[in-house]
Amino acid sequence: MKKIPFVTKEQLDEIVKEYPTPFHLYDEKGIRENAKALKEAFSWNKGYKEYFAVKATPNPFLINILREYGCGCDCSSYTELMLSEAIGARGNDIMFSSNDTPAEEFKKAEELGAIINLDDITHIDFLEKAIGHIPETISCRYNPGGLFKISNDIMDNPGDSKYGMTTEQIFEAFKILKAKGAKEFGIHAFLASNTVTNEYYPMLAKVLFEVAVKLQKETGVHIKFINLSGGVGIPYNPDQEPNDIRVIGEGVRRVYEEVLTPAGMGDVEIYTELGRFMMGPYGCLVTKAIHEKHTYKEYIGVDACAVNLMRPAMYGAYHHITVMGKENKPCNCKYDVTGSLCENNDKFAIDRMLPKIDMGDLLVIHDTGAHGFAMGYNYNGKLKSAEMLLKEDGTAQLIRRAETPKDYFATFDCFDIGKKLVK
Repeated sequence: MKKIPFVTKEQLDEIVKEYPTPFHLYDEKGIRENAKALKEAFSWNKGYKEYFAVKATPNPFLINILREYGCGCDCSSYTELMLSEAIGARGNDIMFSSNDTPAEEFKKAEELGAIINLDDITHIDFLEKAIGHIPETISCRYNPGGLFKISNDIMDNPGDSKYGMTTEQIFEAFKILKAKGAKEFGIHAFLASNTVTNEYYPMLAKVLFEVAVKLQKETGVHIKFINLSGGVGIPYNPDQEPNDIRVIGEGVRRVYEEVLTPAGMGDVEIYTELGRFMMGPYGCLVTKAIHEKHTYKEYIGVDACAVNLMRPAMYGAYHHITVMGKENKPCNCKYDVTGSLCENNDKFAIDRMLPKIDMGDLLVIHDTGAHGFAMGYNYNGKLKSAEMLLKEDGTAQLIRRAETPKDYFATFDCFDIGKKLVK
């Protein structure tokens, strides 16, 4: 799969005249087309709903685009609940999937009428004490343990995950919740991250559907929905082929008709909580080459750093890089592309073959639309960058301004330092 930027050099040259690098840029057209494809892929299920994982890209402008296609919000914190409330999401438009949850967050979720997804059986009593009752609609997160395999490939190890209840616990939890007044139940699971295979969702669905049939039969509850969560990934590396969401949706439909329909559960609604798949390919980090260094290796220093994109430093993750205007030049120079943090792992690429880079060249770092800006931080006193939206008509819109020193030092106002440092 060839990595082609969704923005042209000419467009970027115009944008940087007004907005300095670095900044994250998002592709409105790509986001809309992807949301339409997802909706069509699961249109066979009458109650289907996507709850976008707010944690992946917590920008209200972008989430509102998805809401035009019927998407809700998957929240995991008080602040994400607040953001969702601010853009008009309430009730069944919010799925609250949290763990190690403070009481205040359960209270906020209940205030908004969100569907609460419990991570552990001990949270039943905790929730009841926090809000005074058990909601009529409730969900539980399931962890089957062991290894999760597709063919002979190990996708992940749920047994090592901190999330979810064991098989025995979820059966017991449903019985307790039913006794406490719950009427509608959901099941949720997340067994693997960033899978680049059309088989993941159908295999996960089969695991959950089979458990759901047993749960409904043995506990007498009514299972309203099954939440497949996230895990459908994107091809960060050009050697990978992207998932086909329509093939995935069809695969889930076949398992649904094989397992749920014969069990008299053909009314179960399917939910998803996709983040990376919804936004990842439709964002990029735009940065400028500002230094070159020739020591034991060849280095290109850019004005972005791990503050703007943590994944390469944190995970050694690959993000493709395009040197704008040099897309057809030979990649005959080996570089480490680095940021300015006082950490040696602050590198966007190591020993990467790229065209010769000149100072002032604009670099596009691909696939930062999810877990890019969202994972930013302020190490070395670095400030968070702006976020821009490349609109369908080709113009650019500022959707989050860059952080300023005044923003950064405002948190020190209790010592009156902020006023002294920033006038």
